[in-house]
Amino acid sequence: MPEGNLTTVKNFVILGFPGLHPNYYGLVSAVMLFVYLCILLGNGIFLTLFLREKRLRRPMYYIIINLAACDVLFSTTTLPKIIARYWFNDGSISFLGCFVQMYFVHYFGSANAFILAVMAFDRYVAVCNPLRYVNIVKDSTVMILCTASWLMAESCVLMMVIRAYPLPYCGDNTIVQCYCDHVSITKLACTDRTPYGFPAFVFAMFMLLGPLAFILYSYFSIMMAVFRISTAQGRMKTLSTCSSQLIIITLFFLPRCFNYLAPYIGIIFSADTQILIIMLYSLLPPMINPLIYCLRTKEVKEILAKILTKSAFLQSMKEKVQVSAVSK
Repeated sequence: MPEGNLTTVKNFVILGFPGLHPNYYGLVSAVMLFVYLCILLGNGIFLTLFLREKRLRRPMYYIIINLAACDVLFSTTTLPKIIARYWFNDGSISFLGCFVQMYFVHYFGSANAFILAVMAFDRYVAVCNPLRYVNIVKDSTVMILCTASWLMAESCVLMMVIRAYPLPYCGDNTIVQCYCDHVSITKLACTDRTPYGFPAFVFAMFMLLGPLAFILYSYFSIMMAVFRISTAQGRMKTLSTCSSQLIIITLFFLPRCFNYLAPYIGIIFSADTQILIIMLYSLLPPMINPLIYCLRTKEVKEILAKILTKSAFLQSMKEKVQVSAVSK
């Protein structure tokens, strides 16, 4: 590009789905708003139960609280802007704001992966060393591991953002994505992005495959321990203690691995399809996770049943039924 034609980008425009017809903008924004409200409501309910009920003050639930916080923060970082883009046709985001969003997108995603590894550690000790579980997995231990998860994610992501920020951005400012991330931003730089893209790729693989490797080892060890249990009832009971965590981990890692590996195995997606896959694995787990906590966890189910039984609505319905029966 000639020197005289260089213009410095002062803001970016988030495009979203490039092939989406304007007639569907309202529908897409409504769906995203619904997803966002479900994430806030579901995780908010679980947080409220955690604060109210002392019986939930256990290591496993401390891990889930960290995961819920990560889900809410990630969704709050990404969804409001893309909802505004489709609802109010406001896709503009400032230069600095885009990099701030990029930082938090990768930060919360990385922290989520490490917290899931802590969750796998909890289940590994519970199944493979049940007699030592209370001594190993203490509240203090879980808090230290969760804090380390947040700190490890922060240092790596910050370095990636610092390297991308000073690049020369002097051409197109349209981000073909639903939020600012490293790939979509650095593609717009007026320079060779290889020196910046490759270290970022290595970082992404470390953040994804590092926790995943530990998780796979943990659950492989758990399966071996389960097979050594003599009774079928004992095996089912042990597996049930891990089922909810395994569902959460699968929802987070499997689509991501597929998205990263697809180009290397000859699977090519259109831009719209790839963005849809990214949005599904970014937003589906935060929306579904609270249901898994509530429906697959014995203590939470009992607490919810108790609350519903005591609710004023149900009490009034019972009274109406009793009055109706007496009148007859």
